[in-house]
Parts: sequence; structure tokens; C-alpha cells
Amino acid sequence: MSKLYCTYQGDGQTELVHGLSGAKITTDLPPDNGGKGRFFSPTDLFASSLAACAITIMGKMAEARGKSLTGTTVEIDKVMASDPRRVAKIILKITFAPQVAAEDKPKYMASVHSCPVHNSLSKDIEVEFTHN
Repeated sequence: MSKLYCTYQGDGQTELVHGLSGAKITTDLPPDNGGKGRFFSPTDLFASSLAACAITIMGKMAEARGKSLTGTTVEIDKVMASDPRRVAKIILKITFAPQVAAEDKPKYMASVHSCPVHNSLSKDIEVEFTHN
């Protein structure tokens, strides 16, 4: 297991460091919460984590079958709620790359519910997956 580190940089920014690789991510508060929106917000990363996890599971599934999802994209919409302020809904619109056969898409879409991020979400967060 790799350790992760987070340091508050001031002015609403943090720096996250991946212990194993040293890779860094900077976050910022979003404008609707008093920030400047210069980088991903923590809730942006939260919603993006679901997309990255889901598409990775689909990619692994395709590769195990000798196929490729390279070029497949996910558009992420995050809906916030207040009182308390939280992510209420995540909408993921998956656009499969041209080489992905229509008959394979339902299998890939079914796999998104097995990703660890999806399985870690509160049941209070609505998740919607759509695809082309």
C-alpha cells in the first residue's frame, strides 16, 4: 500500500503527493465555495475517481478478451447539494472508441458497478451511467 500525503498550501490550495511515485496533484476550492477554481477541487477529484475506476475496470475487461478500449472517454458531471454541502449525484457519460463493438458495450457497462470506488460510495449519492 502506498502512502499519500496532503499539505495545505494556503489560499484554499492543497498539494497531494503519491508516496510511491512522487506524483503531485494540486487542489483548489471551487468558485461556488469561495475559491478561485485554479485546479481540481477535492469533490472534482472524488467524482473523477469514479470515472477513472470505472473506465479502468472496463479497460482491463477488454484487454483480458484481447480487445482495446483505448480512446474511450468519460464526461463527468457532479451535482452538489447543500445542508450539508456534499456531492449528491455523479453523472458519467461514456463515449466508447470507434473500435468497440456494439454487442460488447452492455458487458462493459455492467462492469462499472464492480469498481472499488463505486462500491465505496454512500448510498445517498446517486450515480448515473450512460453511453453512446
